[in-house]
Amino acid sequence: MRSLRTALSLASLVTGALMLFTAPAAHAADTPLRDLGAAKGKIVGTAVTGSKLTGTYGDIAGTQFSSLTPGNAMKWESVEPTQGSFNWTEADQIVAFAEAHDQQVRGHTLVWHSQNPSWLTNGSWTSAQLRSLLQNHISTEVGHYKGRIAAWDVVNEPFNEDGTYRSSLWYNGLGADYMADALTWAHAADPAAKLYINDYNVEGVNAKSTALYNLVKSLKDRGVPIDGVGLQAHLILGQVPSTLQQNIQRFADLGVDVAITELDVRMALPADSAKLAQQAADYKSVVAACVAVARCVNVTVWGFADSDSWVPGTFPGYGAATPYDDNYAPKPAYYSIAEALGGTTTPPPTDGCTAAYGVTNQWSTGFTGEVRISCSGGSLSSWKVNWTYGAGQQVTQAWNATCTQSGAAVTCTNASYNGTVPDGGSVTFGFNGSWSGSNPVPTVTLG
Repeated sequence: MRSLRTALSLASLVTGALMLFTAPAAHAADTPLRDLGAAKGKIVGTAVTGSKLTGTYGDIAGTQFSSLTPGNAMKWESVEPTQGSFNWTEADQIVAFAEAHDQQVRGHTLVWHSQNPSWLTNGSWTSAQLRSLLQNHISTEVGHYKGRIAAWDVVNEPFNEDGTYRSSLWYNGLGADYMADALTWAHAADPAAKLYINDYNVEGVNAKSTALYNLVKSLKDRGVPIDGVGLQAHLILGQVPSTLQQNIQRFADLGVDVAITELDVRMALPADSAKLAQQAADYKSVVAACVAVARCVNVTVWGFADSDSWVPGTFPGYGAATPYDDNYAPKPAYYSIAEALGGTTTPPPTDGCTAAYGVTNQWSTGFTGEVRISCSGGSLSSWKVNWTYGAGQQVTQAWNATCTQSGAAVTCTNASYNGTVPDGGSVTFGFNGSWSGSNPVPTVTLG
């Protein structure tokens, strides 16, 4: 973001300061992502929560994406919470929404070491019993959605980081062939669905991705039905593997499709303009790598809005990982995805947002200040205010923003709930401060 300085004035006990700055506009690309993807032969998807598929969330999910992945609704603990008793409520809701919006559904996931019901994980099963339970679950779930699911993540996360098989209920009880069996049963239940093995930290060429490569090659050599590999792509800011496209290509050369299945790019909070710019570059490089390989067929983000992201709950101190902010305003990452798909975007406005700094109350040793950020003819998806005190003032408390002070320098960033300022809207934050002798007006900028 860019900042301008402006004149400041002091009137009675109230100081006023204006700062002008720009940020990405809160509007979508000229062409929806799903249409840009279609022009490149790519499906553009998102994971969703069924209960949220209304209002703005539903509008974005239905308009921007050509594929939906149930974030949790098709996992074993959700659909078979008690043995032999299936609950399809949320999963059916997502499938019906997708069909109403001319979207594909990516089924996720049939065999995983996590999010299994306690009756399954706490049971004492013989290998024959466990195999029967797995076959029944796969046959029932895939059969329930026969003809309505484009692709299934059949097996999820089977490997350790060093490329050895993960110790799990399935591997320990059935051996490595549980994967071949799972794929075979899924194919029998719905021969038209594409079947994938999905894992994380397999985006670049490394021990784990090579183990996955060798497994897929072996399965194909044995005639096991395997149509593709899913590279989850839960990435950290600035750490897109340099061998991503090479890795996608080597799987494609095996004769299988590749999908980026769970893309997000997490950053240490709070977000700022530099981090958001790096995130945009990371998203663009991932999507561009997929565009460059014909058999990379799908790019799915793992939740399109920060308010629906798994990251903060799993990685404390990290977040802001998706293309939209908490309030469903597109971030720079959104525009970079569009550009990687060959689209053009309406340039964000270069002005129209201002912030006014004022002292609303002052007494012998302290004062209360307020900053109001207003937009007219522009909009913001995040903001950060900077100033330097000239007479030893200290911020002692802040609300509706996170404020830090180092020496004389003060930085205030938006809270998780008020980063978006729409055209015609405004937000405020306040603070208490101490002073002695004088309280001159600081020069305010945007960082």
